Amino acid sequence: MTWFEGIVAYVVIWWVVLFAVLPFGVQPAPKGDPGYAAGAPANPRLALKAAVTTVVAALVWLGLYAAIRADLVSFRAP
Repeated sequence: MTWFEGIVAYVVIWWVVLFAVLPFGVQPAPKGDPGYAAGAPANPRLALKAAVTTVVAALVWLGLYAAIRADLVSFRAP
């Protein structure tokens, strides 16, 4: 895996993990709260979710890197 392929793989993994983490702990805003859309969360905690996403994506990427280095997974044409 080249450094460019590694970065691309990490970015793709990061976005997939982000969309998996976003729904955790979401509570709807109270009905009488002005300025919020009906489906907007009261406290989305985006910084915490970004940090969790970064750590989980790094662990998944390390697993992918180890699998590629051990020749368990190959993206090369035979």
